[in-house]
Amino acid sequence: MTASSPLLPTAASAAPAPAPENPSRPAYPPTRVAPVTNALHGVEITDPYRWLEDGDAPEVKEWMKAQDAFTRAELARLPERDAIASRLKQLFYIDAVSAPRHRKGRYFLSRRHATKEKSVVYWKEGKSGAERVLFDPNTWSEDGSVSLGGWEVSWDGKNVAYKIQQNNSDEATLYVMDVASGKRSEVDVIEGAKYAFASWTPSGDGFYYVWLPTDPSIPVAERPGYAEVRFHRLGQDPKQDRVVRGRTGDPRTFLNASLSKDGRFLVLTVSHGWTSADVYFRDLRRPGGHAVDKPLAVGRDAHYNVEVYKDRLYVHTDEGAPHYRVFEVDPDRPDRAAWKEIVPERPDATLDSVSIVGGHLALSYLKDASSRVEVRALDGKLVREVPLPGIGTVGGPSGLPDEDEAYFSFESYTSPHEIHATSIKTGRTELYARIEVPIDPSPFSVEQTFFPSKDGTKISMFIVRRKDMKKDGSSRALLYGYGGFQMSQTPAFTSSMYPWLERGGVYAVANLRGGGEYGEAWHRDGMLLKKQNVFDDFIAAAEHLVGEGYTRPERLAILGGSNGGLLVGAALTQRPDLFGAVLCGVPLLDMVRYHLFGSGKTWISEYGSADDPEQFKALYAYSPYHHVQSGKRYPPVLLLSADSDDRVDPMHARKFAAALQSASAGGPVLLRIERNAGHGGADLIKSAVAKGADQISFALWATSAQAPAIKR
Repeated sequence: MTASSPLLPTAASAAPAPAPENPSRPAYPPTRVAPVTNALHGVEITDPYRWLEDGDAPEVKEWMKAQDAFTRAELARLPERDAIASRLKQLFYIDAVSAPRHRKGRYFLSRRHATKEKSVVYWKEGKSGAERVLFDPNTWSEDGSVSLGGWEVSWDGKNVAYKIQQNNSDEATLYVMDVASGKRSEVDVIEGAKYAFASWTPSGDGFYYVWLPTDPSIPVAERPGYAEVRFHRLGQDPKQDRVVRGRTGDPRTFLNASLSKDGRFLVLTVSHGWTSADVYFRDLRRPGGHAVDKPLAVGRDAHYNVEVYKDRLYVHTDEGAPHYRVFEVDPDRPDRAAWKEIVPERPDATLDSVSIVGGHLALSYLKDASSRVEVRALDGKLVREVPLPGIGTVGGPSGLPDEDEAYFSFESYTSPHEIHATSIKTGRTELYARIEVPIDPSPFSVEQTFFPSKDGTKISMFIVRRKDMKKDGSSRALLYGYGGFQMSQTPAFTSSMYPWLERGGVYAVANLRGGGEYGEAWHRDGMLLKKQNVFDDFIAAAEHLVGEGYTRPERLAILGGSNGGLLVGAALTQRPDLFGAVLCGVPLLDMVRYHLFGSGKTWISEYGSADDPEQFKALYAYSPYHHVQSGKRYPPVLLLSADSDDRVDPMHARKFAAALQSASAGGPVLLRIERNAGHGGADLIKSAVAKGADQISFALWATSAQAPAIKR
């Protein structure tokens, strides 16, 4: 393929020159242009902002500081920004509680408090015992920059392994605390816990976990290939921890280890990105079982999730069944031919998750992107369908494999998150907790609509709006999408959207290919060489909203983060005429070089790599950074980045902001950089309020009837 191919952008489109003089453009902080040209698979690519990739360089830090200061000053002046912030404070500073975790007479739960910035974890003796603080991250740092990551209590309830993260980033250190005394061990401190999850032994004397080296000489993008499964015995120097499974040497893989509750079976998984997995297991009760990996499913192009109960393995898989099914496996006869199917694939629904609770199978299905829940016997026979409050999303059921008590959550676009306690044996269910949010959902309706994408594929979309809205194109609309990594977009109560809805706005969520709503075939139709399908689906969703009278292009804003940031970046560069505003969060945007930064190589199975000629062709054909055109009238754009994002490198947002600011003859391009924040933002309520107020007020301003350029 040569540079003249009509499928690829030209070198000129990859090096946007300064746009023609536009007196309405804001006076952005200056950005140096330093073109770097490389040839890749016969195509010359000019990158004018390669220097912005080095986030540690003093010049880049000064540039970021100037950009963020400029953006915050402009956002602070937007109409309704303060009013929206006040409303979000009412919605975000509320009381809430999680479902409890039971560990041998002790119960563990987390609470959000209306008076605190971060959730607090409590424990108590028995259900009726007094709650005592286990973790209060509010007290760990004055600026809130120290965060609590994942935590797992030992089966005997005596110890808890937990992760501490700086700035809510993925990098973490794992610690162990004695529950009763609240004393943290000075010995059991494990660095390199980015992917660690403690899988405890029955006696609580140690746990299996995934360790990642912190050696700065190892390139960040290569580190996943150095991950190891290790066993840590309490009181032992972690440097002496036994290696259970060594590194793969392949940065595109993930390791995972899970020990059954009775301590008999250790399940080891090597995931090849989000497309397939190899699964091995060890029977630790057999002589020599600690050192022998028996293959369960290896070398097959499918996903496998394994639950263990007593002397059987239960395998949830899409092998030969894109909507998933369940097998029972005798560990003494693990050959594929001996597997027994106990829950067949359903053609009308996707089996989203399987767990063993109370000696039964708890199954959660997605049917047209909303939840259905079943309880089945271990032989797969249906016991009951779990009644739900309505059409929405269920979390769980969760509980222990050998205890009857279980919990599940439910929410929808107009129903706040609530938790139900249920008996697996009898089916008796009662409300355990409901979040009280100061919102009246009665004026709003939710509808699900279906429309054709560019190639005729039927796409689903949820639309939330006022019941009295007229379909005359006058309403503002905010369209959200993701479309990747099997992530399903199901009905969720998003309180941050209510200031938009309360001002007459429409909120829409599209179920794009690349997600998991309709099974693995749906996922694969939106990845690798088929990634353009996702952008076509999203553009079709926008055209549907316009065509059906919900809104007009100049009144339509789009929102996406991470892979969804790539989505809205591609939509912006492919159809700038279709949108009135773009909110692009922690995005991937330079798809030619993404795999060289952060966790990029772990996503190669999803996106492909520019090192491969055919995959390069597809990546370069949609890479948003390489499609910014000089003099093009782009709508107003708000890019949201984070200073400590160690998952998607912030270089994407920096380079794209620079390119758009130079090239756009349209609306302003602002780069907001959240402080003390990782890929998921800062875990502070006040930070969520500030970011939400900035996003909504920007979208309201940009989609107003006559949105002028931001004045200097």
